[in-house]
Amino acid sequence: MREPRRKPEPVQVIKQRRDAMLRALVGGVPYISYLGISFERRGDELTGILPFDQKLIGNPLLPAIHGGVTAAFLEVTAIITLSWTYLWEDVESGAIDTAGLEAGELPRLPKTIDISTDYLRSGLPRDAYARARINRSGRRYASVHVEAWQDNRDRLFAQATGHFLMPPKRD
Repeated sequence: MREPRRKPEPVQVIKQRRDAMLRALVGGVPYISYLGISFERRGDELTGILPFDQKLIGNPLLPAIHGGVTAAFLEVTAIITLSWTYLWEDVESGAIDTAGLEAGELPRLPKTIDISTDYLRSGLPRDAYARARINRSGRRYASVHVEAWQDNRDRLFAQATGHFLMPPKRD
């Protein structure tokens, strides 16, 4: 005999759960808040935002965003996007307890195996944006490509490809 269909949850409840998960992922890494990185969510797509701050400048003569900051921004965007995608089904189904998230019970994040950054042009002293695309994601390994731009999405200033060790799935 079939089980009765569950009544769908209100959209606001699901949105609150998604927002709580994103806040928990981002809030769980202090370096993200130090750099000022935030994420904008549109459905299941995330855009990393690195707001300009004078402390991010590496070469004051140009001025240009420090290469380490650029690489960190790309890596953080890859990890948060990968985690977000990895946990999406649990967020949607309600299997993740948002009260636990707000109490600091964070899921484990993927660990970087390697990342290769291409600096295509100088990062100007203005806000930067990044999006990650997951090339492959399995139970133990994932490959991610990230692109960063400032004023024009078609004029990238950096891109990276990274490989990550995935955390074990929760039971």
